Amino acid sequence: MNILDQIIASKKREVLLKKSIIPIKQLEQSVLFEQKTSSLVHHLSNSASGIIAEHKRRSPSKSVINQSHSVEDVVKSYENGGASGISILTDGQYFGGSLDDLILARATTNLPLLRKDFVVDEFQIIEAKAFGADVILLIAAVLSRDEIKQLSELAKSLQLEVLLEIHNQEELEKSVMPSLDFIGVNNRNLKTFDVNLDYSKQLAAHIPSEFIKISESGIDDTAAVVELQQYGYKGFLMGEYFMKSENPEKTITEFIKKLAL
Repeated sequence: MNILDQIIASKKREVLLKKSIIPIKQLEQSVLFEQKTSSLVHHLSNSASGIIAEHKRRSPSKSVINQSHSVEDVVKSYENGGASGISILTDGQYFGGSLDDLILARATTNLPLLRKDFVVDEFQIIEAKAFGADVILLIAAVLSRDEIKQLSELAKSLQLEVLLEIHNQEELEKSVMPSLDFIGVNNRNLKTFDVNLDYSKQLAAHIPSEFIKISESGIDDTAAVVELQQYGYKGFLMGEYFMKSENPEKTITEFIKKLAL
């Protein structure tokens, strides 16, 4: 199995175990379940930079990225530095994240929060809402069209926005539907973990204009953002570049200032 297959197999086992001990009703009784969500659509539409900064401790491709900064410090740094939204990795086994990271981020900022995980079940959508997410990620490579429809419509019914991640035109064509808000192109091949910004450039013209375009992974300089903006991208999901910094607030502030020049 490639790494993506391994992640999905373990994620399905994990969700099955959670569902056996945590009733959905318990999640629905969370204080945050009734809280009004913050719109990433609104924030990106009114942002010159469109930076969605990510909290990510490690990854299968890079091992440890940064284990020393607390999630609260990182999130506050991103907010102070001018991020339009914040992505929180909640997968534990492969990325070192947790739902605790999400709830701590929610307690720290009012910026829109994306729960970044490998969603395979409706349970995870309800969980995302209960722990303070505003946006959920669906990955076209691991879901059928019917599953994307079912999961995205549930998310919308809970006032969550939906980012659909694609990697090629086939995934785009099977996935386009009204219950999505954003189409994200992952520049990292999830099967090999190779990175190439050409994926975003090649797919840009094929993404319908009603969806906000987001470019994900492999963006580590302002020139890449400026170039991708010419292709219609409004959002740029960046994790490792900021997480590797000893001073994330200074790094993101300088990055966004440079974009404005």
